[in-house]
Amino acid sequence: MISLPPRPLWAGRTLALIGIVLVAFNLRTAVASLSPILGQLEAEMPLAPAVVGFLGMLPPLCYALFGILTPMVAKRLGLELTLVIALVALSVGLAGRGLAGSALWLVAASAVTFAAIGVGNVLLPPLVKRYFPDRIGLVTTIYVTAMSVSTFTPPLVAVPVADAAGWRVSLGEWAFVAAISLVPWIAMLLHPKRQAPEALPEEADPGLLRYALRSPLAWSLTIVFAVSGFNAYAAFAWLPTILHDIAGVSPAEAGALLSLYAAMGLPAGLLVPLLAARYGKVGLLVAVAVATFVVGYLGLLLVPGWATWLWVALAGIGPLLFPLALVLINLRTRTHAGSVALSGFVQSGGYLIVAVGPLVVGLLHEATGGWTWPILFLLASAVPAAIAGVVVARPQYLEDERTA
Repeated sequence: MISLPPRPLWAGRTLALIGIVLVAFNLRTAVASLSPILGQLEAEMPLAPAVVGFLGMLPPLCYALFGILTPMVAKRLGLELTLVIALVALSVGLAGRGLAGSALWLVAASAVTFAAIGVGNVLLPPLVKRYFPDRIGLVTTIYVTAMSVSTFTPPLVAVPVADAAGWRVSLGEWAFVAAISLVPWIAMLLHPKRQAPEALPEEADPGLLRYALRSPLAWSLTIVFAVSGFNAYAAFAWLPTILHDIAGVSPAEAGALLSLYAAMGLPAGLLVPLLAARYGKVGLLVAVAVATFVVGYLGLLLVPGWATWLWVALAGIGPLLFPLALVLINLRTRTHAGSVALSGFVQSGGYLIVAVGPLVVGLLHEATGGWTWPILFLLASAVPAAIAGVVVARPQYLEDERTA
């Protein structure tokens, strides 16, 4: 891969940078805005427990499915047009959730919403590589930080807005944010002199897409990505209950500790992409993630009532594997076509595994009547991450691996 001299971040790329940040901010709002006001929604529109459970599994399932489809669509339409279509669908889906008159309508609008987000998940890494090949670490840091902000912002405003204007406004307001995200990308499509690196191909290489199925690098990066999401989704589903049962904390304290777990993703998002891209410390970062998973879960197993906040914070550091996987999608490919292929493969396969995380933890708890085996299961997930981490830490490229 040719090393490009860094250009000023804003030089001829202002719309692309603004567009990437706005899209990133939209990738978590739909997930984080529903659960805080679910009680108010159910008071007007009762939902069966099966519907609530399905809504919880819907995001990763849609991310997985559309992670597979997105590279094929981008091959025909190009990255920017594919993203614009996804943002239109996202705006419609978010508005539809606020207008939902039945459980079926809510599920359908949510499916459209999460399908659009699945497309955005896959397209952001190759868009970074396309417009910022000289600033991959920095721009990845910026957009992962925007994703982190969009994770903890909706819960802060969901209830106050619902109290003041109703749950429909609280859910539907995010459609306005999604619509704003369309502006820079439409401007880039319509402006005849938009700054896009013409030397890079617009579409994914079908051969790379097929090769990813037998690529050790692609599978290893998928495992790293999946372990992070598997643990995070399981924590968001079960951590407050686990802490109440094993550490005796109050519901308010459990909620605060879950916020602490989520907050650990912000410094990870700020530091991890830069450390990986600028200093190449991939192996060290994987080791830190594995170690914090192990120590955090062991603390919850052995001394849950002592320094509970410390064990939760350590377990929350482990998902630093998520921003690491995102930046490695670009660092382990030579071309933006390779980035599209690797992003689609990693995120589709990874989210398919992530989708079963909360379910497996719940089934283990039901089968054993306690939390020892579920926590041991989460602890054991650090092992495949460590093994796969050895592979992704090697300086290699998907395109070279294919021709070797």
